[in-house]
Amino acid sequence: MSAQPEASVAPAMTDPAVQARQRRLRLLARTDRDTLEAAFAALPEQPAWRRLKQPETGLAMVRARAGGAGQRFNLGEMTLSRCVIALEGSSVMGVGYVQGRDQRRAELVAVFDALSQDAAGAARIEQLLIGPVEQDLAAKRQQRAAKVAATKVDFFTLVRGED
Repeated sequence: MSAQPEASVAPAMTDPAVQARQRRLRLLARTDRDTLEAAFAALPEQPAWRRLKQPETGLAMVRARAGGAGQRFNLGEMTLSRCVIALEGSSVMGVGYVQGRDQRRAELVAVFDALSQDAAGAARIEQLLIGPVEQDLAAKRQQRAAKVAATKVDFFTLVRGED
């Protein structure tokens, strides 16, 4: 009875290509449908693809940790849509998972994922979509932080002169 070493998982986690794809998918999943449609329309060539998994909507269990680091527990379920596509004429597959019921959005995320899996495609998608979305999300995060900071209240305790 020997335990399998987890070293086989570690290289994938530190692989720059895997990290870049994770970043792209994270940003694509947070991109609204109008932005995805506009970027798709702006592509120099409209790609052809076939659906390996039809867009579908379902539920996923969301897990959390007590206190952020304690025991895991089931927080609840969330609605998500997913799609898996393959570009025509190649073996490149793209996946799309998005929060909510927007199946077209999940399909567009999968298309952009597939298009960005080669170096030239990744650079084009980065310039066309990922970079602007990342800047927009950072600006929104900064606005939210400024709004929160404006309402911040510092509490302090005065010490009475008695023991």
